[in-house]
Amino acid sequence: MKDTGTETCGACGTMHPPGPNETDWIVQVNESLNFEFLPSDGQQYWEKRSIYKVRSCIADLNSKAYLPQVVSFGPYHHGKDHLLPMEEHKHRTLHRFLKRSGKCLEPFLDSLREVAQALEESYDALDPMRKVGSSEDAASQFLKLMITDGCFLLEILRTTIEEKLDYAVNDPIFSSHGKLHIMPYIKRDMLMLENQLPMLVLDRLVAVESDGKKGDEFINDLIIKFFYSSSTLSKDIGKCLHVLDVYRKSLLLPEKKSEEKKSKEKAKLPKEMIWSATKLHKHGIEFSKSDTSSLKDISFVSGVLRLPMITVDDTIKSVYLNLIAFEHLHVEAGNEVTSYIFLMDKIIDKEGDVALLEAQGIIQNAIGSDKAVAELFNSLCKEVTLEPESGLD
Repeated sequence: MKDTGTETCGACGTMHPPGPNETDWIVQVNESLNFEFLPSDGQQYWEKRSIYKVRSCIADLNSKAYLPQVVSFGPYHHGKDHLLPMEEHKHRTLHRFLKRSGKCLEPFLDSLREVAQALEESYDALDPMRKVGSSEDAASQFLKLMITDGCFLLEILRTTIEEKLDYAVNDPIFSSHGKLHIMPYIKRDMLMLENQLPMLVLDRLVAVESDGKKGDEFINDLIIKFFYSSSTLSKDIGKCLHVLDVYRKSLLLPEKKSEEKKSKEKAKLPKEMIWSATKLHKHGIEFSKSDTSSLKDISFVSGVLRLPMITVDDTIKSVYLNLIAFEHLHVEAGNEVTSYIFLMDKIIDKEGDVALLEAQGIIQNAIGSDKAVAELFNSLCKEVTLEPESGLD
């Protein structure tokens, strides 16, 4: 009897003649129907990811905002030509970190090796050739990258709280000159979404270094003090994903001030539009600076819209674009920063709106003209929408 190539479908039990070059694919797909993919497995798979490649539809609008300028952290930008000069400093920092800890490399490496799979799964778009399971060499290179970048990041964070890190007075990075001319660029690169290290790297390194005496609260405190040298923020953040996540959560924390009772009165503006600050002011709305700098400290009571003070400088665009991208890509992050920027974009239309908010102490302009500030806020919210259920809405 002539073989027609017709096969019985395992799913529906009927006969289907395959087309040319389709047989192998049909067999593969039909065999996969025997395995049930549990929703819980998918949930566990996706929840591990927290460090993303910014999608081209977003990145193309402001490409430089998502690209590190002086230093890479993690695999996404490692080895790029313009970042190679910093690699020398990373390696000597690793040696200094180990020497100060009084421990050799092996215990740190062993600790990271135990969680190598979890570290890898934190990255959303890792090159297959870099994955731990692809080869022994790839696993070794991945762990080397994690420990080298992790130690460098810890040393950078410690510059704020430890004045004497036994670096030379003319050190390119850790000297007074380096802190003035290089550290601001490193600080900005630390807040790039694609340029993050899993917090688990820092947790493990600090745990080994301190013999288990220091944990995530110590690291969160380091990060907050690094970005807010005179911070009065509450430090009770809890477990975080990476430096950008800590920074984001710090923007939402209240300052250490006595809690005042807040009115439950809510403003209901037309959903189809949000008026500019000058237009709102013409219709009787007053503006005032909030008591704290938390982005959640926004209220509208008795005709007064209270907004937190924000300093607009040369780094703010990059920082907020990366925070918005993180909230956009990480399902459980929330939408508070995006909502705040969305609101500011709507009430700031032209330089007159900036001048009004400056007069009330809400905006501290460190970049020059009011027009430049207005254009900056207007550029942050392309293809961004306000979360329907948010308090700001």
